[in-house]
Amino acid sequence: MLTSTVLATRPDFRITAVSCRDDHTRWSQAEVREDYRVVFVRRGRFRRRADGTPAVVDPTVAYLGVPGEEENFAHPDGGDDECTSISLTPTLWRLVAGADARPARQSVYVDARLDLAHRRVLASTRTGDVDHAVTEELLGLLSAAVGRAADGAIPPDARPGRDEATLVAAARQAIGEAHPASEGLLSLAELLGVSPYRLSRSFTRELGVSLTRYRNRVRVGRALDRLDAGEDSLATLAADLGFSDQAHLCRTMRQYLGHTPTALRRLLAPQPPW
Repeated sequence: MLTSTVLATRPDFRITAVSCRDDHTRWSQAEVREDYRVVFVRRGRFRRRADGTPAVVDPTVAYLGVPGEEENFAHPDGGDDECTSISLTPTLWRLVAGADARPARQSVYVDARLDLAHRRVLASTRTGDVDHAVTEELLGLLSAAVGRAADGAIPPDARPGRDEATLVAAARQAIGEAHPASEGLLSLAELLGVSPYRLSRSFTRELGVSLTRYRNRVRVGRALDRLDAGEDSLATLAADLGFSDQAHLCRTMRQYLGHTPTALRRLLAPQPPW
């Protein structure tokens, strides 16, 4: 079952919160949309196939959709997903992408800063100031996300084969599910039955970031979730997320986001429209 709630809309864009409760493991019937879209996953993990090319999508990987492409979806892990879908007119797409052409890449790696930009857009929709607060935050998010797809963060000749892509998808799943083996590269490689060198190399080639940086990005995302939900004990947060201590948590948050946890609480809080 698919449900959607419009968070903000104007003639050039629409921001929608989408929830999917579905358990089909096979590919769905083909769908064809006629709008430009950027879709961020807030919770869950599923597969998307666009014009025959499959990709695994989760909170660390967003996807871009263009008019006329054929899409299929599958939920091999069970469907309990929440996404933010941003629909754009061709005019706004040209503004952020610079052209009508399809992006070089369908998927975009969502690092910690892009994750924060997404969350700030969501926070801005709660202010009621769509024309200024929401639009300003949205343009920053779109410029970063669409720009990465247009630039092609991973050159075509550096993309791994199917075996490596499958390996990286399995590693992402283990990290996303906080499997005990994901606490270290050696133990994760042992879990996946490959050498640590191959896992590390494949990960960098597939996503353009190291496995260590990816794992830290996931932990930073979890910390943002907790702060956004009102967590007030940084010591508890650090312990729960596997940081050595509160100072380690604060250093990591500042390194990845440029802000302390206290400052992030303020950034994530809705601002009054005056």
